[in-house]
Amino acid sequence: MVSTEYERRIAARFATFDQDGNGWIDRGDFNAAAKALLAEFGTPARSGQGQALYAGAEAFWQGMAGMADRDGDQRITREEFVSGAVKRLHDNPDRFGEIARPFLHAALALADTEGDGTATVADTARVLRVLGVPPEIARAVASGLDIDGDGRVAETEIVPAFARYFTIPD
Repeated sequence: MVSTEYERRIAARFATFDQDGNGWIDRGDFNAAAKALLAEFGTPARSGQGQALYAGAEAFWQGMAGMADRDGDQRITREEFVSGAVKRLHDNPDRFGEIARPFLHAALALADTEGDGTATVADTARVLRVLGVPPEIARAVASGLDIDGDGRVAETEIVPAFARYFTIPD
């Protein structure tokens, strides 16, 4: 695949992070995602799970900013996002998964109704919908994340899939 096609696909994923649609990604977008997830699952922000989600969102923001905020203005433009993803992550998608892991871990914990470190496919789809994935796509993606077919999604299934989605063309 030519790099321009790869860059086009990465640019399309930018909207997933730009929660408020203002044309850039910043700390507020990560906080908005955390707040929306807490509301969806009825979890107070001051609870242990709420604090873990906000801490995960902050860690994710810091990692993303460290890779992509080239001018240091605490905002990542679409161009910076594409450049950061292409130059730093194309050959190392695991790095992106690692900066996302604290947030993904905390989001999974919110959706984990059994307390076993996994979430149902339906609850995983809820998480995806809250993060801006259209419902029909969220259901399909959540089902696809259940690699072992047990009806539940684990962190070991989510993190690599997340990294692939944002760093490798489909």
